Amino acid sequence: MADEESAWTRNASRAEVEEEIEEEEEKEEKEEKEEKEEKEEKEEKEEKEEKKEKEENEEKEEEEEEEEEKEEKEEEEEEEEEEEEEEEEKEEEEKEEKEEKEKEEEEKEEEKEEEEI
Repeated sequence: MADEESAWTRNASRAEVEEEIEEEEEKEEKEEKEEKEEKEEKEEKEEKEEKKEKEENEEKEEEEEEEEEKEEKEEEEEEEEEEEEEEEEKEEEEKEEKEEKEKEEEEKEEEKEEEEI
C-alpha cells in the first residue's frame, strides 16, 4: 500500500513537473510570437514612414523643378520683350533719321531752287 501511494505521489509529482514545463514552453512561445509581431509592426511602420518621406521629397522636388521652369520661362519672356522693345526703338530711330535726312535734302533742294531764281 505504501508502495502504491509512493508510486502515485511520484506520478502526480511527475505530472505536475511536466505540466509546469509545458506551461513554461507555451509562455516562451507566446512571448516569442509577441516579440516577432512587435518587430514586424515596427518594420512595417518604418517602411510606411520611409515611403511617405520619399513621396514628400519627390513631391517637393517636383514643385521646385516646376517653379524653376516657371522662373526660366518668365526670364525668357522678359528678355524677348526687351529685345522687341530695343528693335522697335532702333527702327524708330532709323525712321527719324531717314525723315530728318529727307527733310534736309528737301531744304537743300528748296535753297538750290531759290538760288536759281
